[in-house]
Amino acid sequence: MKFTPVRSRARRAALALSAVAALAFGTTATATTTGAAAAPAPAKQGPTSVAYIEVNNNSMLNAGKYTLADGGGNVFDVAVIFAANINYDTGTKSAYLHFNENVQRVLDNAATQIRPLQQKGIKVVLSVLGNHQGAGFANFPSQQAASAFARQLSDAVAEYGLDGIDFDDEYAEYGNNGTAQPNDSSFVHLVTALRANMPDKIISLYNIGPAASRLSYGGVDVSTEFDYAWNPYYGTWQVPGIALPKSKLSPAAVEIGRTSQSTSADLARRTVDEGYGVYLTYNLDGGDRSSDVSAFTRELYGSEAVHTP
Repeated sequence: MKFTPVRSRARRAALALSAVAALAFGTTATATTTGAAAAPAPAKQGPTSVAYIEVNNNSMLNAGKYTLADGGGNVFDVAVIFAANINYDTGTKSAYLHFNENVQRVLDNAATQIRPLQQKGIKVVLSVLGNHQGAGFANFPSQQAASAFARQLSDAVAEYGLDGIDFDDEYAEYGNNGTAQPNDSSFVHLVTALRANMPDKIISLYNIGPAASRLSYGGVDVSTEFDYAWNPYYGTWQVPGIALPKSKLSPAAVEIGRTSQSTSADLARRTVDEGYGVYLTYNLDGGDRSSDVSAFTRELYGSEAVHTP
C-alpha cells in the first residue's frame, strides 16, 4: 500500500554532546550490525542530527550526501526509514508488521541502501506508523500480543541489519475493524519486550498519539528505555514530555525545504543555547539542500554543509 502522509508537524532538535554521549548514541562510526567494520567518520562535536526520509519518493542514501565543510564529519547521525506500518489481520484479530513496496525495496537492497550509510557511521532506524486499520501501539489485547509484535520488530531489525525502531503513533484510527480503544498497558508491554529483545539498539519516540502519553503502567515506567524522543510539529519548539535527559531530546523540528532557513537557524541556536542533544529534520529529498541544511549546521556545529551528489 502506498502511504502518503499529510503532515503539518515539526520534527527535530539538538545539544553539544560529549564524546562519550556521541559514542553512546551513534554519532561516531561503529561496527555495522552485519559485523563489517565501519569506516571511521571524522569526529563531530555537537548535537545528534536526525533525518527522516520518505522512501516512497526518496533514497535513503540522501542522508549520507551531506558533510561539514569544517572537518568533514557527517551532518546526519541517524537516518530514519519512513515508514513501515502496524497493520491489522481481521482473520486472526492481531497486529502485524507491514512493509509497502517501497520500504520492502529498501530492506531487500540493504547492501546498497543501508550498509553505505552504516559504513559512514550513520545509524539506520525503521519508523513504524499506523495504517488506518485500527491496530496501534496502544491497544494490544494482552501482554502476549504486545510481546508478539515486539518480536516482529526485533526480528526485522536483525534480519535487515538495522540499528533500531522508531515509534510514530499516528493514523492508527483506533476502533476500526472492531479494534479496541487505547489502553494504559499496551505500549509499556511493547517497549519493555522490545528493549529486552534488543538491548543495544535504538528505540526512539515520535512524541505524538495515545502511546506517547501512556509510558507508565503497573509500577513500570518505560521512559528511560528510549534513546531519543522528539517534537512532532515541524517549524516549532516543543520539549517532549518524557523523563529523559536533555541529551536525548529534540524540542526542535524542521521540515527541510518547507521550514524557513531563519526558523531552522533559530531552532538550532536555541537547541545549543538550552543544552539539548538532538535536532530533528524531516523529508530530506534528493536535491541539493545544502543551503537549507547549512542554516542549522552553522548553529549546531559552526560549519557550512557540503552536498556531494
